[in-house]
Amino acid sequence: MGFEVVEAIDGDTFKVAPKWEWNNQTGDLVRPTGYDAPEEGEPGYQTAKNKLTKLILGKEVTLKNPIKLTYGRLLCDVYYNRRNLADHFPEYQTE
Repeated sequence: MGFEVVEAIDGDTFKVAPKWEWNNQTGDLVRPTGYDAPEEGEPGYQTAKNKLTKLILGKEVTLKNPIKLTYGRLLCDVYYNRRNLADHFPEYQTE
């Protein structure tokens, strides 16, 4: 099932519709695995947010392999155009 990205919160958090369901919880915030973009106030924050916005806002993503909830966000693998979203952010990749 696909989810439409309705808002980019920052470079590595966004809202989807419809809401996801996992572990008897629901929500609309998603935090992709595989990369960690700068937080607000850090160098590169706006660049990362703009990149995420341009890439997936209004587009359909697939959520796979949920790991946990962190600050109300579902931490999971995110795919856009059958490619892991983290692949689009090599400058922020994590292990």
